[in-house]
Amino acid sequence: MTEAAQSAVRDADVEDGQIGLIIVSNALGGLLSDQECIRGQSWLQGAGLGTAPIINVDNGCAGGSSALHLGWMAVQAGQGPVLVVGVEKMWTGDRAGTLNGIENCLAADQRYVLRETVAGAAGSVFMGLNAGWAESQMRERGHTTEQFAVAAVKSRRHGALNPLAQHRSEVTTDEVLESPEVEGCLTRLMCSSFTDGAAAVVLASKAIAGAPVIRASVARSGDESSDYHTRLTELAELAYDAAGVGPSEIDAVELHDATSAEELYALECLRFYEDGEAGIATMRGDTTFGTKTAVVNPSGGLVARGHPLGATGLDQVVEISLHLRGEAGDRQIEGAHMGMAVNTGGIISGDVGSICVHVLERG
Repeated sequence: MTEAAQSAVRDADVEDGQIGLIIVSNALGGLLSDQECIRGQSWLQGAGLGTAPIINVDNGCAGGSSALHLGWMAVQAGQGPVLVVGVEKMWTGDRAGTLNGIENCLAADQRYVLRETVAGAAGSVFMGLNAGWAESQMRERGHTTEQFAVAAVKSRRHGALNPLAQHRSEVTTDEVLESPEVEGCLTRLMCSSFTDGAAAVVLASKAIAGAPVIRASVARSGDESSDYHTRLTELAELAYDAAGVGPSEIDAVELHDATSAEELYALECLRFYEDGEAGIATMRGDTTFGTKTAVVNPSGGLVARGHPLGATGLDQVVEISLHLRGEAGDRQIEGAHMGMAVNTGGIISGDVGSICVHVLERG
């Protein structure tokens, strides 16, 4: 975490004492790391960041993007520079403890019922929910398990190009399909893993030459009046309107692929493809490098880069920023001009707990 924060400050060429606000995102520190309160203050001791106020954010899997949204609002009000940091420690040797922590992204009065009715053989409510969505996709949209597997192959291939990815080995479609079953039609290689990681960005109140610009930052929480995927579409529309762009103008999208099946569903909800078309496009190779359409999860996404809950939303934005700056190395998207990051967290009665969408443009 300290390394990520200090690297971001150096990259922004900000001197000691100039940071005006620090926002720290973390989801599981209280449950897994014995640090319930003042997490940012505790973990950034000795980082040399001065006496800037530190505000802690816990918003589940959407904590990183929620923190970024708060930082963006602060710089819109003239506050800056703002340092936003996300961090998560998920590997403790206690799988049940980590699963319990993840499932705190569900309302307590619903969590225990869902554990009885949805968790299934994997013992994971969220994998159970994703398996149900995947079955709906196949039934209602014509998606197939082979399409899910090809999406996973693409993610692992992208991850192999990312030196910071958790999983950097390429796999074949057969290997994905033949890997152990997690829940329903979902196999191990189609699903995200427990991940330790951190990411950080610095936001400035004035434009800096060469630095990406946030064209839109929108956030919402569901109120049980809709469902998770409808909210994705609604917030994408708000983001497109706020940025003055459409999906055809996006060169790279980092989306919340807790599973490879969810990648296809999200692509259609975000209007990159019509219903039932994302799997076909993936099979065709349209979602990877070297095509005229948006590259999907160039970092490898949650499936390959990893899913450190409180840092995931910032990981996405860092990846997009690297492409817009022309600094993504072997996975650089040629001529990248516009990127989109979509981060979600939690489920409330089938509705989304929190969702944030950021649209970034090359500076």
